[in-house]
Amino acid sequence: MMRTEFLQNLIRQLSPKLDPVSYVYCTVPKARYGELEHLRPIVSIAELEGLTLVIPLEQAKDEGLDYYRVFRRITLEGHSSLEALGLTSVVTSLLAERGITTNVIAGFYHDHMFVPNDRTDEALRALKELAENPEG
Repeated sequence: MMRTEFLQNLIRQLSPKLDPVSYVYCTVPKARYGELEHLRPIVSIAELEGLTLVIPLEQAKDEGLDYYRVFRRITLEGHSSLEALGLTSVVTSLLAERGITTNVIAGFYHDHMFVPNDRTDEALRALKELAENPEG
């Protein structure tokens, strides 16, 4: 895939930073926004089945909420645009080639990637290598 100069510059500036907190995805059936305000999720999304929350692992344990897997957040600290065409695709494809599951949440300023806790070091290494060689 041919990468534009703009995309290559974004890749050079990835600056992946690991959040020290472990996170989990939980779902609370029939819940609505605001009802679980005390949990202060880092991400929440309303689905037909209920409210999905991304919260710290310890908080999920304290609340007795079920979760499937533990994730760590890697923030791509280089300033990204919500219209940065191709960046998410390049990053997720790179990690998928290595068999690393990636859940991406786009914030206004940065992309946040949730990767399995046991694959964090490998994901960080791959992202740093990508930033060093953005031409692919």
